[in-house]
Amino acid sequence: MAFLHKLASFTSLHSPFNNNTHSLNPRNPISSINCNNNTTTSPSPFTENHSIERYQRDQWVYNENKFNNQTMSCPFSSDSSAIREDDIALQLPELKKLLQVLKEKRESEGKCSGGKCPPGNVYLVGTGPGDPELLTLKAVRVMKSADLLLYDRLVSNDVLDLVGSDAKLLYVGKTAGYHSRTQEEIHELLLSFAEAGATVVRLKGGDPLVFGRGGEEMDFLQQQGIQVKVIPGITAASGIAAELGIPLTHRGIAISVRFLTGHSRKGGTDPLFVAENAADPDSTLVVYMGLSTLPSLAQKLMHHGLSPQTPAVAIERGTTPQQRMVFAELKDLAENITSAGLVSPTLIIIGKVVELSPLWPISAKENSCLMQAS
Repeated sequence: MAFLHKLASFTSLHSPFNNNTHSLNPRNPISSINCNNNTTTSPSPFTENHSIERYQRDQWVYNENKFNNQTMSCPFSSDSSAIREDDIALQLPELKKLLQVLKEKRESEGKCSGGKCPPGNVYLVGTGPGDPELLTLKAVRVMKSADLLLYDRLVSNDVLDLVGSDAKLLYVGKTAGYHSRTQEEIHELLLSFAEAGATVVRLKGGDPLVFGRGGEEMDFLQQQGIQVKVIPGITAASGIAAELGIPLTHRGIAISVRFLTGHSRKGGTDPLFVAENAADPDSTLVVYMGLSTLPSLAQKLMHHGLSPQTPAVAIERGTTPQQRMVFAELKDLAENITSAGLVSPTLIIIGKVVELSPLWPISAKENSCLMQAS
């Protein structure tokens, strides 16, 4: 129950509104549900921070008397920290209530002794890049039997539609500039409900152990004596490359594939990794979360010897109906992405194998990388 004690302390110390229903901030997230930063014309297939879908899906955790007929508009303040604190304060009573209900359920089933229940299981489940048909059968089975599912932003709406009708869903997603939960708070949520004997599912886009921080969650829970089971998912690199007809490796063209994170440690524009080691013309590079750092990465790759004519592609919302693509040579990719207005999530694939895609638009007569390699 560590999380709830910590959270109660957090809200009382840092939120000017505490847990008093009469003093809740009018920046109620429920009255902010049209305030996502999606700049494209098509609706997002994923859960945006303050989308209608999120609050409808998670309605159980906001006591229904908190819902009202206010005009759904943007928050009165752009202070994301205050909005986050208010959101947590609203959720706390129902989270406590659910913990008690789950514990009483285990006791009624005779699974507890002396008021203490054996810990439940935690499943780290990969849901793939977005297409629900790419889910494993095991993932679907576990999703339908869970008591509580903590889901990330990049678990698609279509995947969430497969969750069991009796399960409770709770959004814990993160985007640049707004984390609905810190990683520590997610750890404590998983621990608190597992300690109550619940079956808890942590839903993650792609594969939970590929840039998904699943390893951190698994390590934390195992240190607390909680059993963790991992159900792999199709990582974005594999799922999206297959969608475009791009083989990540190909005899005589790409002898290896490398997955890279485009996130900068301090939120800047400089990639975390050393481009000198990644500038291999015989390897395929797949960059996750790399929109902001791509201009710097591309320049460094070319500086360290990768041809400016290397084929590349950026894919927004891959495998979903809203998928968009930008094909270009490496030297032009960043500029073309900006012109197209691609948004997160966007995966970037760089390498000669991109030219094997039937969607590659540049004529083979125009300095074909494959022709040069043959």
